[in-house]
Amino acid sequence: MRGFWRKGGLVIAGAGIQGFGMGVFLFPHSIPSGGAGGLAVLINYWFNLNIGFSLWLVNFLMLALAIKYLGNRSTAWTIASITITSLSIYAFQHLIDVPQRNVLIDLALGSIFLGIGVGLLLREGVSNGGVGVIALIISNSRNTLPGKPLFLINGCIFILTASIIAWEIILQALLSQYISTVIVDLLGRANPGQSYSIGWRKK
Repeated sequence: MRGFWRKGGLVIAGAGIQGFGMGVFLFPHSIPSGGAGGLAVLINYWFNLNIGFSLWLVNFLMLALAIKYLGNRSTAWTIASITITSLSIYAFQHLIDVPQRNVLIDLALGSIFLGIGVGLLLREGVSNGGVGVIALIISNSRNTLPGKPLFLINGCIFILTASIIAWEIILQALLSQYISTVIVDLLGRANPGQSYSIGWRKK
């Protein structure tokens, strides 16, 4: 039971921290936080749908496609993480108003918070969303850290997003991903005994 509450606390913290970075610093500039974030930005751009809900919808649909790789327990934790993240984005966007913005400062701060949040989730074997599921699968199969596959997959989605909205987004998004994935891997190396594994899943 103690392990459950510890894991639950870290999942809430990780999801809330990444939601803070995305909602307060990245999304106001339409900077995608990742592959799912890029798709959420597009949905918001096309349909004017709340970006927090758009992110939840994209993550839920991608999770449904990958559910066979996760199993019941990991799926439940992942649904919790994407729900808390989306609610955090919505809450922080309405509670925190940044009067003067600088895109580079916001990009750096948002990426650091994003990396911390994602890193905490992945250390607990919990995906931060759709693309995180794929990164966990790849890192598990190749016995490697998840930062590189996250960067490569997200890069493809950034190109699509930038081609539709504005090309400068791709540079901002790639820089954000570089910073955040460095943080993800730093957190992974800080706890070498923790494996990014989904092998314990229940089928």
